Parts: sequence; structure tokens; C-alpha cells
Amino acid sequence: MVAADFHHPPEDAVIALRSVLFNIAFYLANAIQMIFWTPIFFFLPRQFAWHIPRLWAKSLLWVQHVCIGSRYEFRGLENIPKDRPFIVAAKHQSNWETYTGLLFLDDPSYILKRELMFVPLFGWYMAKMKVVAINRKRGSQALADMTAKAHVQYREGRKIIIYPEGTRTAAGAEPHYKYGITHLYHELDANILPVAVNSGLFWPRKSFLLYPGTIVMEFLPVIEPGLSKKEFAAELENRIETATANLIAEAAASDNPPPLARKFAAASG
Repeated sequence: MVAADFHHPPEDAVIALRSVLFNIAFYLANAIQMIFWTPIFFFLPRQFAWHIPRLWAKSLLWVQHVCIGSRYEFRGLENIPKDRPFIVAAKHQSNWETYTGLLFLDDPSYILKRELMFVPLFGWYMAKMKVVAINRKRGSQALADMTAKAHVQYREGRKIIIYPEGTRTAAGAEPHYKYGITHLYHELDANILPVAVNSGLFWPRKSFLLYPGTIVMEFLPVIEPGLSKKEFAAELENRIETATANLIAEAAASDNPPPLARKFAAASG
């Protein structure tokens, strides 16, 4: 029989405790800041009001670093265009990238499902920011509505964020890219900035547990207008999925990989 070491609790217990602390701090920070900033936020012009969500995002990164031990790396910032509008097509694995990406974008907009607009306070913030809310129940009309609204914002020079798979996907899962991003690329004659992440390894989809390590967001070279729909769809998926696979492999080779990365390392080994 091996005596329990009460001075050094098991790693799983430490991760569970830190995850509890983070989840409490995360939702408290969101609620408190949403209430605190509301009187100021709604009186500011939209372009200036975005500074508040950026401060908010930085605070959440700090909370995750303190509670979980997360570190962050942002690569390819030189690929973000400075002189033209563009659409950000980002891999979506966790809540992390929903607020982190806006740190590097001026006056961004999101394409999101309309149901989020009905969330108290959060929906009001989104309405103030004039995002593109889509009613998916409208079928093909939803695509037309999205295109019309995105077209106006794109011509205004705004940076539009879309998740091409439509929802969060588990790290390493088979990709399922929707037609929407290809339609926008073609109809708006748009520049597309692909983004890869490995966040799902450290903050897994539908998981209460978070794991320490380096979360990476990588901005990839812009896909410029001119490709056919078929060529663009293949190019976008190839760029994002290749970069994402490389980030997963990099995490798997680290000194203390999270469980999902270990799983991938074992499968490839």
C-alpha cells in the first residue's frame, strides 16, 4: 500500500480545483464588468466603445493565466492588413478566441446567431456594436440577409469575424466548413484572413476542465479575391486545417501536453 501524499495533491485534483476557481472568476468578471461599463459604454461612439471590450478581454486573459497557468502566443500579426477591409475566417474551438481576436482588430463586427442578441446585457452590447445577427430558421433567406448586412459593413471598412464551421468544434475533429464564408468571399470580392488556433486542447468544447499550457492564435496570409468558389473553399480549409494540425502537434510535443494532445500524439506514434 502506498501512503497518500497530502502535501502534493494529484494533478487531476489540482486541475479540477483551478478550473472551479477559473469558472467562478470568469463568469463573475463578465457579469461585474458588463454592469460596471454599461453607463459609459452606451454613451460612447461605436469606434471608441470597442476599447471597453478590449480591456474586458485582457482582464479575462489575466484571470485565465492566474487561475489556470495559461500562456498566450499570437503569431502572424504581420499578416493582418492595415490598409483595406477584410473578413476574418477563424477556427473555433473554445470561448477563448471569441474575445481574444478583437484585441488586434479596429472596429470589428461578428457574424453570429440571432439568439445571442436576446441574452441580457450581452445582447445589448452586441446591438451597440452593430454585429451581423443571423436567423438560421430562415434558411436560404438567412444567407441573403447575412450577405446584405456584411456587404454594408465591409464597404464601411469594418473587419468582420466569422467562424466558417458555424460553431465550436473539438480539437482534431473532422472539419465541416459551411458555404457562408465562400458566398461572402465571392459576393463581396473580399480579402479573407484565415486564423488557426489550438485553444480546444486547453479549454475543450463542452468541458468544465481547463489545462495549463501555451494557447496559440496564428494569423495566416490573406487569401485575396480572384479565386473560384471551389478553389477558395479548398484553399481556406487547407490553410486553416494544416496550421491547426501543426499547432496541435506542437502542443503534443511540449513538456506537459494536455490530455487531448497526448491522445493525438499516441495515435500518430
